[in-house]
Amino acid sequence: MKTLIFNGSPRKNGNTAALVDALSQRLGGEIKVVRAYDCDIRPCIDCRYCWKNRGCSIKDGMQALYSDIDEADNIVIASPVNFSELTGQLLVVLSRLQMYWCAKYLRHEEPVPKKKRAGLILVRGGSGPQKLSAIDTGKMILGDISATLCGVVMADNSDAVPSIRQEGVMEALDALADALKQGEA
Repeated sequence: MKTLIFNGSPRKNGNTAALVDALSQRLGGEIKVVRAYDCDIRPCIDCRYCWKNRGCSIKDGMQALYSDIDEADNIVIASPVNFSELTGQLLVVLSRLQMYWCAKYLRHEEPVPKKKRAGLILVRGGSGPQKLSAIDTGKMILGDISATLCGVVMADNSDAVPSIRQEGVMEALDALADALKQGEA
């Protein structure tokens, strides 16, 4: 089982990283963590190359990730939540998944060779009833790469209580790991 995790946190040892590490331990198999803030990846420039061609015209660190995405059984997006959204640098990296959207909706091709299972891990410093667009953004991106969302782990109030010590978070992480380890999506 191959799992590709996109970590959108700028903090190498923060709350998001702790949850990514905990999920990785529960999953086993081959795991690759892509730290958005360590990537040499530029944003999509809307050149429209992918409207007619598979791939991307920008030659940078994203090229290697395309084959990782194609081969992965599981895709996880993990991010702190800033202003109800995934982090800016993670959105830069994920903007380059536009080529999968174009394959699916413009070229009418299967965007990836096999269906995938997916998860979202979101960490926010506060809490409250406001809608998190990060969930909708994550769902849309995962859907465009033929991934079925198996669960969302939400850690609130991480400014006061570390995410791994919050009530219910580790149980939600266990449930996500179990769902990702199940058969084909």
